[in-house]
Amino acid sequence: MILKKGTQVKVISGKDKGKTGEILEISRKLNKVKVKSVGIVKRHLKPTKENKGGIISKESFIHQSNVVNIDLKKKDNKKKVDKK
Repeated sequence: MILKKGTQVKVISGKDKGKTGEILEISRKLNKVKVKSVGIVKRHLKPTKENKGGIISKESFIHQSNVVNIDLKKKDNKKKVDKK
């Protein structure tokens, strides 16, 4: 499966099953992807001069086997329609 930054994917398993989003980051070494608004976790940040600190929600990595590329499905459907 070809996964690139910016492609639309759908989560097929896990707590966020059925959600769709755009790939923000890919970790090829760990075979994981970070998808926009999927896999939200809370992190406690210590206040610094630049940051206020507190509890921040952000995306975490999910395994690439738990996502399927939506863009490829749309292209496949168009090809099937053209052939008929």
